[in-house]
Amino acid sequence: MTGHAISPYRPRAFDHCVLPVGELSVARARLTALGFQVAADAKHPFGTENACVYFDDGTFLEPLAIDQREKCERTAQRGNVFTARDQAYRFRNGDNGFSAIALGTDNADADHKGFRRQGISAGRKLLFGRTMTDGSGAKARATFKLAFAADLRSPDSFLFTCQRVNTPAVDRAALQTHPNTVTGTAEIIASEANPADFQYLLQDVINNRATQAHSFGIEIAGADFTLNVMTPEGLRIHFGVERHVPTRGLRFEGIVFTVADPEALRALLAENGIKTHEHGSWLVADRAPGQGAFFAFDMRGESR
Repeated sequence: MTGHAISPYRPRAFDHCVLPVGELSVARARLTALGFQVAADAKHPFGTENACVYFDDGTFLEPLAIDQREKCERTAQRGNVFTARDQAYRFRNGDNGFSAIALGTDNADADHKGFRRQGISAGRKLLFGRTMTDGSGAKARATFKLAFAADLRSPDSFLFTCQRVNTPAVDRAALQTHPNTVTGTAEIIASEANPADFQYLLQDVINNRATQAHSFGIEIAGADFTLNVMTPEGLRIHFGVERHVPTRGLRFEGIVFTVADPEALRALLAENGIKTHEHGSWLVADRAPGQGAFFAFDMRGESR
């Protein structure tokens, strides 16, 4: 037999993290102390609001708060997966956590059909628009379409693909330059007692069948990031942190950031009184109000 089979799988790129918070003001204060530049507050049409942190690599953090609780509850009851999952997460875990990750796509309709065919769809697609503000205060309208995936065994996490249907030319250069010199998202850390139980869900959403097993779990590579699912023991050994809760189920735990100037980061965190601990190549900031995930800064720098 000659020639090579061509894989139909093209791994998806990382887009952003969803980090439920009680108040955007608390998240803004915490993230600013960590050395991040935080965008202006922005409201969704379904009752939530965010204050995002954008990076040079095109990824971002989405601290998510409740703007209008009645609207959130009403849209959830009408089938809005985003608000329904957010409401459920807060009911079970409180207003501080890491509930979802979003991957980039150019065809959320096809993703939704694929998720339904694979038996992992979390519900209806969501098309919505909102006003975006750049560093100078200029505003523009953006439109997004989301396709959702989840596993019923894991009520405290979900995933979705995010298509930018209409993206205005908003200048984010000022918002992407951070005093802590973070430039992007390298890795998402999740945990579960038996990581392989969620292998197929994650492979289908990331769109990569190649899974790397290691001593404490599995890794699946996206186009520009790695999703690392570890056992609780793996979290302790690799990052010096504990799993958020003892119950079973896939949970998103932490974010690994690329850093341009590790020593500038270290000095800034010390000056701002942020408690950290060193663990291998990582400088780790544990969860705190307004920061629902642990943050691990790669102290090898971008030249690694």
